[in-house]
Amino acid sequence: MSFLPSWLSAEGLLTGLGGFMLVGLCLVIFAECGLLVGFFLPGDSLLFMAGLFSAKGIITEPLWLLCVLLAVCAFIGNATGYWIGRWVGPKLFNKPESRLFKQEYVTKTHEFFDKYGPRAIVLARFVPIVRTFITAIAGVGKMDQKKFFTYSAIGGVLWAAGLTALGSVLGQIEFVRNNIEAMIILIVLLSVVPIIIEVVKARKEKKHAAAAAAAQTQVLPRIEG
Repeated sequence: MSFLPSWLSAEGLLTGLGGFMLVGLCLVIFAECGLLVGFFLPGDSLLFMAGLFSAKGIITEPLWLLCVLLAVCAFIGNATGYWIGRWVGPKLFNKPESRLFKQEYVTKTHEFFDKYGPRAIVLARFVPIVRTFITAIAGVGKMDQKKFFTYSAIGGVLWAAGLTALGSVLGQIEFVRNNIEAMIILIVLLSVVPIIIEVVKARKEKKHAAAAAAAQTQVLPRIEG
């Protein structure tokens, strides 16, 4: 019995590519990271399955080469998404009649990236759908290019190469091989953990800042008195 719907089956998708497996995999990773229409693609499971296929010898290219190619495709995808957002985004957000694309979103996003930019770009890699749209939003908000591309490269290596290598290592364990879909679901759930940690951390920082401001407000009258 399958835990995942058939259209999300990474194994079925990769197997269906046949001799074009590596090329197709690279294109899928690029599309999910750079093209807004690629948000539905199962990047996490595909990377993990690619590592497993590498361990089994189904993908004949060396693991190191596979990791390098996928990390590069993830980076190029992010760069493409950034420029799409930078060139096309303003036209969408400047439409006063638009209910979905609003200028205020750009302003808030810009402020968000000024504060969490590097962490947001890296962490978003591990969150389905978010990793597709955050690149375009970064472009719309005109996030600093050097900062964006640097952390996109870091995130690309950690995500694309990391999950592929993980799939190769864990794929050699019999229990993992017999429960691939359950393992993929677990990986997707674990990928959200860093985001939860960041949210909790941000809330704590906000509470501390509010407490410090309140304490300062109470001290000031005493000094004036």
